[in-house]
Formats: sequence, structure tokens, C-alpha cells
Amino acid sequence: MYIYMYGYMQVVLRNTTKLCSTKPIVTVNGHFPGPTLYAREDDNVVVRVTNHVTYNLTIHCELLYRHGVRQVRTGWADGPAYVTQCPIQPGKNYVYNFTLTGQRGTLLWHAHISWLRATLHGAIVILPKKSFPYPFPKPHAEKIIILGEWWKADVENVVNEATQAGLPPNVSDAHTINGFPGPFPNCSSQGYTLHVESGKTYLLRIINAALNDELFFKIAGHKLTVVEADAVYTKPFETDTIFVSPGQTTNAILKADKPIGNYLIVISPFMDAPIGFDNSTSFSKLQYKLNNSSTTHPSSTPQIAPTLFLTNIPPHNATPITKKFIDSLKSLNSIQYPTKVPLTVDHSLLFTIGVGLNPCDTCASGSKLVGNINNVTFDMPSVALLEAHYHNIKGVFTDDFPAQPPVVFNYTGPSPANIQTMNGTRLYRLSYNSSVQIVLQGTGVIAPESHPTHLHGFNFYVIGSGLGNFDPVKDPKLFNLVDPVERNTIGVPTAGWTAIRFRADNPGIWFLHCHLEVHTTWGLKMAFIVDNGFGPNESLPPPPNDLPQC
Repeated sequence: MYIYMYGYMQVVLRNTTKLCSTKPIVTVNGHFPGPTLYAREDDNVVVRVTNHVTYNLTIHCELLYRHGVRQVRTGWADGPAYVTQCPIQPGKNYVYNFTLTGQRGTLLWHAHISWLRATLHGAIVILPKKSFPYPFPKPHAEKIIILGEWWKADVENVVNEATQAGLPPNVSDAHTINGFPGPFPNCSSQGYTLHVESGKTYLLRIINAALNDELFFKIAGHKLTVVEADAVYTKPFETDTIFVSPGQTTNAILKADKPIGNYLIVISPFMDAPIGFDNSTSFSKLQYKLNNSSTTHPSSTPQIAPTLFLTNIPPHNATPITKKFIDSLKSLNSIQYPTKVPLTVDHSLLFTIGVGLNPCDTCASGSKLVGNINNVTFDMPSVALLEAHYHNIKGVFTDDFPAQPPVVFNYTGPSPANIQTMNGTRLYRLSYNSSVQIVLQGTGVIAPESHPTHLHGFNFYVIGSGLGNFDPVKDPKLFNLVDPVERNTIGVPTAGWTAIRFRADNPGIWFLHCHLEVHTTWGLKMAFIVDNGFGPNESLPPPPNDLPQC
């Protein structure tokens, strides 16, 4: 084991031009997307973040137990503002220190305060230990593919104006691949080019860093073999379309075995609900290199074939495509990588998730849209929850979050008459090493929609999903307890439900929230308290000396 020090993350402003419009954006080391952090399983990682901008900020390493830095007993380095730490003030710095234990794959780091993650994000690549090869043929090369969104306007102004009005924010102007939106109406924006050589194989590390859009990714004429999701190896399967929700990652093998030419890459949104979204499609290209000219004339520049091969764009409401992709994801469940889904359950929770409408004196309409879990709209405290828990500070939160919906109704049917929610900083308490099952139940209040839901501090097993209301008698009989996929972010289908299980073996405070940034802003979030076990190896250690203060 050794310490990998990824230099310094300097958070700075940089003027950037996209879609024929220039604006300053918040970046790490001046790059968008930010730099990739490379490390190896069992490495200790030390990242010093210095804030040179006027925004408060935190950095969250989306690395949760085999899908990232699970932050085993290092919750102080998890990152969400006012949950595990106070924000890093302008001019200050904080050292994130954690160990990559039992983890390998592709992950995501991003800012975890306000909407700064629109430009403050990047990839984390955790390579397996040197003595452990991939459980699939080693590719000739690897490529990082980061999908995102781009606003011409200042993103913080967009969300602040919407919050003041109590309405949804303006949708993004374009989707991007590695920061490039590609050709666009009235603007010949530069697109990303994926260079490949004929006969070689490539591991594509695909990350959805978008704020609010679930996305399709496909390459004309090529099939992709999925081998990993959220940094956990999966049973390989072939597809022509990758589906990724915000915060999710997918690794897939690409074989460059087609005729020499250029092949269109399509990034398009998925939305099967009657709500506003960025319906733009971004185009890039895969480009084969011609090897004959470089072989004949070693000093010359290889020529590129001009032929462009096209592909169809998935319909934005292509629910069958998303379902087929999600249903195809299975854990390896091998001797080396066993599936350890809990077979018994200590905490059986039913969480309804959706939106509501609350009074708002400062809003023009007198009301505002809010998000909620079990009818609780989460109030972020002014003191970090983990500090309040560790130091036993009273009055910051309560531990009475409801395990079941307070009012039973037809969750996926018409909206009930009363759609007002309760506000509170309410947490749910778990004993150390207890087993937890959560049924995430979507609702049709105002409008049903998909909710990619993310749990910090743990991976979970996705044991079942379906449309309509969860049936506690019939549906558990169909649960997959043999080889369910292991993730840390999962989409709850529109007007449907998803069931997950995990073991609460990581003490601390752990955030659960919708990874659509608009819903997180509205309060569709909660947190778990996981109590200490026995002895120091099962207990939360003291905070570091440089922990930011509120």
C-alpha cells in the first residue's frame, strides 16, 4: 500500500466558450471536465482542495463501497455540504484522506453544494491490484467518456431565480461529451472525437455527470459489451445503447472491427414523463485511423477516412430500451467476486418519493414546488449533521424519520387533494451491521417521473422493481437474491418502485437523495444515522483537525 497524492485541486474560475457564447465557470485546475484521479485498489488517497472562488464548496467522491470510496469510517471525507462537513470557505482548503478498500472501477467526483457540480466534476479510475486481472479480456486501451449538461447562462443564477420563484429551473441548452456539445443549430460547436485503431479493443469508462438528465449513449454500427456498473463487475452482455442516470457509471468494451470510416456518436435524453427537459441531442464521432499511410511513410500524419456512418436516435420516451438495459445488469456472483445480498431483513422500509406543493410567502404564486420522501421535505441544517452526531449537539436533527408513508394512498394514481408536505431535519437510525431493505416507491403527485436515487456510504443490491404500487405480498416472491446488480445509484421507474438491500456496517451519517439536482434542491433527500459497533474498528473516528467550520 502506498499514498497516492493527486497534487492539489485548485478551484478557480475560467472563461469558457461553448455554443458560441462565453462565460466564466468554476473549474478544478482550469479544466472542464476536471482532471482524472488514477489510483489502485488498497491505495491511500490524499487530495488537497483549495477554494480560490467566491462560492462555498465541497467535493464528494462518488465512491461508495466497491462503487467508489465507500468511506469506510472516513465519513469526514464524503463531501456533501452540511451533511458530513461544512463547506470549504473562499480562500481556505481541506484535505480529503481516504483508502480505496476492496474497490475497483470507474467513479465520479463532483462538487456537492448548490449546482456547482455542473462544471466541477471528473472521473476517478481505480485500477485492480496488480496481481488481479480484469475478469474479462484486457483491452488494448481505455477511454474516459463523461456526459454532462451545459447552460449558456450562469448556472447558479438559473437555480437561484427558480428557487425564488418556486418553479422548475430552466433546462440546459445542450448535452456534452467530455465537455464538447458538438454541432448545434446556429452554432458550429466543436464536437468530441473518439480515435480508434482497427482491430483493437477499448474499455469505455462512461460517466453521467449531468445534473438533471438521464441519457442514452450509442455509437453507429457498433455493439458494446457491458462489463461493469457503478464500479462493480457485472455479467457481460451486449447492447447497442447504454443508459446511464446522473451519478451512474458504466464500463463497456468496444471492438474497433468495422470498416474504416467515421461513426456518429449520439448522446440523447430519456424522459417518459410529461415534464419539461432538455430535448437536445449532441453528436460526436468515432474515427478510425488509416494505418496504411503511416506504415508506408512513417513520418507522415495518418489520413482519416471521410465516410460518416449514421445511427438512429432513441425516442426520448423509450422506456422499453431503459428497462431492457437495467434488467440485463447482473452481478458476477463468482468465487472471486461473490454476491453478498442480505437474506434476512432487520429494517424493512417503504419510502415514497416525489414532489409536492408548499406555501411560499416570497414566491409570486404564493406556493413552491418541493421534493419529499415519505412526505418529509428535508431541511438542510446550518451545522454539519456528522459533527452534530459525533459531538452530541442537540437541536440540529431528530432521529424519527418515518419508516413508512404517514398517509396511505394510491401512490401512482391521481394526486390526492392535499399535496402539502412536512418540513424537517429528520434522520433514520440504524444499528451497526443491521440489514436494511428499502422499497423506493415513486408517486404520481403532480406528475410521475423517474428518480435516480443515490445512497452515500454503501453499495446496495437491486433485488426487484416494477410498475405501479409495490405489493408487499406478491412482489417479494419475485426478488432476485442470487445475482442482483450491486450499485450505489438506481433509477426508480416512472410510476413504479425499486427494492434495494444493504448491510449497515459503516458508522456515521449517510445521505440518501435523488440525483436529479432539481429534486435535491427541492428537498427530496434524507439521511441515515449508523451507530457505532464494538471497538475502534467499528466506530467513527474523531474529525480531522482541518475539518471546515460553518
